Amino acid sequence: MKGLELLEKHALSAEIVRAWFMERMIESFKDENVPDEFKDFMREQGIDNDKLGTMIDVNPRMLLDVFDANDIIIETSLYPNGEFTIKIGNQATTNSWKTRKEAEIFAIDAAFEILENKLSPKEEEIN
Repeated sequence: MKGLELLEKHALSAEIVRAWFMERMIESFKDENVPDEFKDFMREQGIDNDKLGTMIDVNPRMLLDVFDANDIIIETSLYPNGEFTIKIGNQATTNSWKTRKEAEIFAIDAAFEILENKLSPKEEEIN
């Protein structure tokens, strides 16, 4: 699934990803002489799903830290035949991919689903 589709399908997770990304961007200015007003302006403006989705498509690996911070640990392993496999928490997959990026795209998709489930109110909490 493409980054934009993930963000649109998993609205609660998208907010976590957006907040994490914005804070990393603001942190990148800490050694620069960037006024606090500009940082506040950036937070207010935010980043739209189109741009964030494109960044996810280009570099899904950037989300590993987001998922780590939410206790969704993604491990990538290399088989002797040169293919990659993924383990998310205690759940391993029997699938394999020719490139790390393909494996990570699969993992990011699954991790979005896991995070969304963690963030969604349970039925007993609603009633």
